[in-house]
Amino acid sequence: MSLPLVAIVGRPNVGKSTLFNRLLGKRVAIVEGTPGITRDRLYANANWNGRDFLVVDTGGIMMDTDDPLTEQVRLQAEIAIEEANVIIFMVDARDGLTPTDIDVADRLRGSGRPVLLTANKVDNSRLAMDAAEFHSLGLGELYTVSSLHGHGVADLLDSIVKLFELEPAPSNLEDDNLKLAIIGRPNVGKSSLLNAILGSERAIVSPIPGTTRDAVDTSVIYNGRPIVLIDTAGIRRAGQIQGSVEYYTFLRAQSAIERCDVALLVTDASEFLIDGDKRAGGLAHDMGRGCVVVVNKWDRVDPGITQGKPPNRRLILEFSDAMRKQCGFLHYAPLVFASASQCFSIPEVLDTALSAAESFHLRIPTGELNRLISLAEENHPLMEHGRAFHIYYATMPVVKPPTVQLFVNDPELLHFSYQRYLENRIRDAYGYEGTPIIIKAKRAGPKTRAEWQAASTAPNRTSR
Repeated sequence: MSLPLVAIVGRPNVGKSTLFNRLLGKRVAIVEGTPGITRDRLYANANWNGRDFLVVDTGGIMMDTDDPLTEQVRLQAEIAIEEANVIIFMVDARDGLTPTDIDVADRLRGSGRPVLLTANKVDNSRLAMDAAEFHSLGLGELYTVSSLHGHGVADLLDSIVKLFELEPAPSNLEDDNLKLAIIGRPNVGKSSLLNAILGSERAIVSPIPGTTRDAVDTSVIYNGRPIVLIDTAGIRRAGQIQGSVEYYTFLRAQSAIERCDVALLVTDASEFLIDGDKRAGGLAHDMGRGCVVVVNKWDRVDPGITQGKPPNRRLILEFSDAMRKQCGFLHYAPLVFASASQCFSIPEVLDTALSAAESFHLRIPTGELNRLISLAEENHPLMEHGRAFHIYYATMPVVKPPTVQLFVNDPELLHFSYQRYLENRIRDAYGYEGTPIIIKAKRAGPKTRAEWQAASTAPNRTSR
């Protein structure tokens, strides 16, 4: 059973995102006194008096404009209106009634949805009296609120819940959906990739860098598997983050990576690799997320694919080799050569991401892991500073990412190169394409080496 949806709409800078955050009880949408900050539709779960529902924040609606980006923002708001069960039409009590408010009201009257006319920024009795002019819009009861301070919001929420159809609230099931974050520097085609996956204009696409400012979640079913796609703002160099908007968009993208299973690192094939690509990939790697590199706009490098010709293998190999040399820390990340604008290799992107997610969640049984590690050590023993390094026992206590805990005689003897050697032996045996493998060393306890070895051959109780 799907949750009812509440859409917040209105012209720019009337406080829609502030109300959105107030309804959720936390800061999700970016809020700043600059018109046009919200552009995409931003969804989140909310609850009032035990009733769960979805809230969608929209960009400011501007009528009669020739600006292409403003037109796309308006279309996004139109989609939210069509999806909604209840609409909050927000106006600004300080500005008073404007021609744009009248135009939006005319549009909402024909929507067939319940509309709650809500005057925001009503912080004193004078503004409450002035807000009465909005009754002329003919949309019924007027709600006066201060989204910033919370005044009147409880009454608004009571009315929202009353408007929902009387149906049992869905049970709160654990969210086990696979989460894919679409990341990269600005203007590499992240939103275009999202739209290509969905087959619809779900996100705003524009050649202007920085169009996507919030991390936007979208659910989709692919081959029977529920997936949450998280579209993020472009990740910039820390020194280029100027002003609070850039700062919060960076934090939002960082948060999206932290909660995802696999990051789809989108690059622009026509520009090869630049520092911004490495920076975005480095964030995913440092946070221990799975990663798939989507080499977007491949049609600009290999135009034959637009004519139905097979991809040029020489170009792919050259790009792959150069990528591995420049981004050695992402040695485990598979590359998918795609074109979002041409819808080329989009299924391969998702198939590869699903495979990476399986690796991200894969746990090696303790007995198998110990046999593998023991054989690796036997074939290539480690001597450091005249001392032999010994691994007594190995286990994989956690996954997401797969983490191997080694119990050894001296952790300081474990050199990085030997960690990579052990990692490669694990990958040879189990694949693990698309996910980092963390290897940690801890000094073994008071057990003798024979006791540790006996423990490693005990019946295994760990499952995949």
